[in-house]
Parts: sequence; C-alpha cells; structure tokens
Amino acid sequence: MLRLVLDTNVWLDWLVFADPAAAPISEAVAAARAVVYIDAACDAELERVLAYDLGKHSLEAWKQAACLAACRHAALKIEATVLEAERALLPRCRDPEDQKFLEAALAAQADFLVTKDQALLELARRERRFRILTPAAFGRL
Repeated sequence: MLRLVLDTNVWLDWLVFADPAAAPISEAVAAARAVVYIDAACDAELERVLAYDLGKHSLEAWKQAACLAACRHAALKIEATVLEAERALLPRCRDPEDQKFLEAALAAQADFLVTKDQALLELARRERRFRILTPAAFGRL
C-alpha cells in the first residue's frame, strides 16, 4: 500500500474543485491501494485555506466543515514528530511555509509527497526518502 502526503492545493483539488487530476489519488485511497497521512500543521493550513475568500469558490461554513470532515476521514493523523537530526537532513524549501509538507512526508514514511507547488517540486531530485511529484505524475504510476 502506498503512503502519501498531499499538500493543501491537492487537498483542495480533491475536496473542493473535484479536479480530475486528483481522481487517481481518491481512487487509490478508496481501493485501499494508498493511505494518505496528515499532521497537525498541514491540517491547520487546510482549515485556514478553506476559510479564505476564494471569490466564486468561497465556501460556506458548512461546506468548509464537510471538506475537513472528508479529509479527516480519508487521512490518517501523524502523531509522531520528526527528530531535529532527521529534519536537518531534509532539503530546505525556498518557501519556509512549505517545509511542513516535507516534514510530514518524512514523519509518515511516505512513498510520495503529492504537490503542485513549484518550490516543493524543485526539490524532487534532492529528496531520496520519498518522491515528490504532481497529481498528474501520480496518476501515471
């Protein structure tokens, strides 16, 4: 079974926008071919972003709650933290706000960090413990 960590934009694509690129992820989870992990920092960011004013895609409070419930149902919560010595071995993301996804993937012993974030994708060649790839690349696996 594949172990995945998703960045916030991929969660939004799955839960809010029903983006076809996220379909292989939800299908893999539904078929028990993959497990998605999330930690407290990533969960908090998703909750915060769901409340943003997204124009025509803004979500009412009940829809925000439904998306969070769906995420928390689909994902297993990571309780362990990454030790400082392990954290130091991770590549440094040029966007410090995205470092949490690398740390979550390490803590989850993930096979894949699925992201559309360019700052994270730039690190794909440097990270050896898990692969960093786009939802489309995951779909081609």
